[in-house]
Amino acid sequence: MKQVTLAAVIAASLCIAPAANAGGSCSSSASKASTYKHASNSPDIVDVAVEAGTFQTLAAALTAADLVEVLKGDGPFTVFAPTDDAFAALPKGTVESLLKPENKHKLISILTYHVVSGEVSAVEAVTARRAKTVEGQRVKFSIDDGQLMVNNANIVATDIAAENGVIHVIDRVLLP
Repeated sequence: MKQVTLAAVIAASLCIAPAANAGGSCSSSASKASTYKHASNSPDIVDVAVEAGTFQTLAAALTAADLVEVLKGDGPFTVFAPTDDAFAALPKGTVESLLKPENKHKLISILTYHVVSGEVSAVEAVTARRAKTVEGQRVKFSIDDGQLMVNNANIVATDIAAENGVIHVIDRVLLP
């Protein structure tokens, strides 16, 4: 998966502008989010993640934590969605351990650390620098060598629209 640079974030925000849509074109970097969008009308955050096919571990974790219905709710939410590869990079046995019923509280804490109440676009993240998560702690946004990051995770796709919020794809699992 290609990493999203600050230039791509700015280009993507320009493609959203009415003037760009009227006659201009967007670069392939700016339209990366379209890889995850759907033809169906207004899918919610959970549906977008499930249909993308690269978030099976996240979907399983949301189910184990009983958070699916919450993220299918009205929102709006901003979700920093770790890919299956991000979960696979955790130490061996971590995911399996977190999915056990006796670790549900810890799993909820980790998953809600990936969610911000309200919509935070990539452009807003660059200027906001921080956002409070549903878990209660703050995540930090930064740019490292032109790469947009949340904490220590690269944001590899931004501003994926859903009916009840926005998804930013990340390459690491965030830990509170």
